[in-house]
Amino acid sequence: MDLNNDNTKSKTDKWIKRGVIIFIVIVLFVVLIFNSFSVVSAGHTGVTVHLGKVSDKVLNEGFHFKLPFISKIITIDNRVTKTEVESNAASKDLQTITSKVAVNYRVNPSYSASIYKNVGQDFNNVIVNPAIQECVKSVAAKYNAEQLITNRPMVSVEMEKEISQKINPYGLYIEVLNIVNFEFSEEFNKAIEAKQTAQQQALKAEQDLARIKVEAQQLVEKAKAESESYQLKNQQITDKVIMMEFIEKWNGKLPTVTSGGSALFDISSIINTESIKNDNKSK
Repeated sequence: MDLNNDNTKSKTDKWIKRGVIIFIVIVLFVVLIFNSFSVVSAGHTGVTVHLGKVSDKVLNEGFHFKLPFISKIITIDNRVTKTEVESNAASKDLQTITSKVAVNYRVNPSYSASIYKNVGQDFNNVIVNPAIQECVKSVAAKYNAEQLITNRPMVSVEMEKEISQKINPYGLYIEVLNIVNFEFSEEFNKAIEAKQTAQQQALKAEQDLARIKVEAQQLVEKAKAESESYQLKNQQITDKVIMMEFIEKWNGKLPTVTSGGSALFDISSIINTESIKNDNKSK
């Protein structure tokens, strides 16, 4: 009886050991299979590392085989990446400027292996952000504070050019650069406000002066026109015209008081003359 029990127990132990071995083999096989390939996501490239050595070959997105436990594939994001950098700078006229610059950039896929080998995956903090801070300060020092405000598009272009010169050798390329904000000291802001107020007042005074000149010229022209009109009327007025005006407005009664007989005679003669003319015309 004891011998049979021992044989049964021995067989059971063997089956358990075989089962454990088979399970371990299956697990190792599955692990081996999953470590034999890698998938590079869309918008990324893969960099193969063999026992710590970086391969110069860049893998495109998709399915790729690799040596399990010996090789690994590092993915590099080649999509547009945004970084915002705040920095303090001094203008040409020694005004303190606090700026915020946003840069959209990407990694050139063909440089993925090189940038991983020389910089690593944290190229944003190692390369891009320090380059932005340095170039912002360099460009700001070329302009006075007022020019940084009025020539903002030109400043932006120059910043983008200088940043590109620093990061392009690493395979990093700028897509868009935006100056989010330029802030100046409170004293400078007050000075700018006072200058704008003075310019507006000067412009208003200039406009008022121009208006006064125009109004004065209008008065001169009006007076000149009236003077010419009076002169023309004086040239046209004669004794006969005056007498005709008098006759047209006369009510037919002779004045009761006269300065002399000659005046009354002259008026009577003119009346008679005009009557004769009228009679001749009617005939």
